[in-house]
Amino acid sequence: MGSIISSCVESLPPLVDFFPPTPEAYAVLLNGFQYFPVFTLIQWLLSFYPAGKKSMNSCLNFPGRVGWVIMELVAPINFLFVLWKLPQTLDIASLPLINKLVGSLYVIHYANRAVISPLFAAPSMSPIHALVVFAAVIFNWVNSSCIASWVVGYNVSTIGYKTDGGIPSSPQGGSGSGYLPYLGLVLFFTGMIGNIYSDRTLFRLRREEADRRAAKEDLDQNKNDSNNGQSTNKYFKVYVIPPCQGVFRSILYPNYAFEWIEWLGFILVGTAIFPARLPSAISSSPSYSTPPFRLAPWLVPAAVLAEKFNVPLSLPGLLFLVNEISTMLPNARWGRKWYVERFGEKAVGGRGAAVPWCSWL
Repeated sequence: MGSIISSCVESLPPLVDFFPPTPEAYAVLLNGFQYFPVFTLIQWLLSFYPAGKKSMNSCLNFPGRVGWVIMELVAPINFLFVLWKLPQTLDIASLPLINKLVGSLYVIHYANRAVISPLFAAPSMSPIHALVVFAAVIFNWVNSSCIASWVVGYNVSTIGYKTDGGIPSSPQGGSGSGYLPYLGLVLFFTGMIGNIYSDRTLFRLRREEADRRAAKEDLDQNKNDSNNGQSTNKYFKVYVIPPCQGVFRSILYPNYAFEWIEWLGFILVGTAIFPARLPSAISSSPSYSTPPFRLAPWLVPAAVLAEKFNVPLSLPGLLFLVNEISTMLPNARWGRKWYVERFGEKAVGGRGAAVPWCSWL
């Protein structure tokens, strides 16, 4: 076993090739990242997730806002770093407009997720355990490296499937199947708006509940004429179950569902991205070779559809969506169980976690 592991490690590109990724390192990242759902199977068995509603007291906790910003800001920073460094070999200024648009969508998403939402919108954030922060940092680094490499034109061949969509003769690339990118833009912004609306609704409900409790406590203190002078965040650890109406009518986590719609749109916009033509000095160099790899079984249907429509397979975007669902869905399922234990099945009202009216999802 030791010799097998040693052989695998020795076959990897040098560590420096991942900062930013060479085409070979990009292939390694994608090949490993596609099996992330296998590791998330444990989340269906264990409810352990020391963050948010289920955070716990620990000396390894990060303050909520600090931990969240650290683990989420990695994504846009590394994304922009890769785009800044890779022009040494690829002229990013000459990239097609669609590539720049896809990159902008990614940064726009994280401007809200990593900065606006935690620092300006959320009334408070529970402590986040260092394990969660560390895992999220690794996830976001790998994901942003893959997406940035894809945006600048890297391509990886897959065994048995044609995933480049048939590189067009124009060095500026093509536009994919006519309507797919436009449909993708609609889905992306629909999902983003729905995600933000869902989050802000929860934040408003928490503020209203915290204000109600604070007013009651002030009244009780006045009656008892007592004030210990302590100052605390009245919003800390105040959670409510959203009423069964609007986007919360059939599910408890519409913010999750809308985010998945958002990234589905991102994938469709990405069908307009064709691999760049690498300069001959680069493409002929062994250190930049990109060996083909075999797709995980759950990705094959997407490859078949890409072949059918003769569009490039938005593999990094697809991996992001699949990996997000694989880790967020079991977390939402445990979150629904938390709601039932805290507020009762009647308050949950038969709603699903992220799948409408499905009590176990």
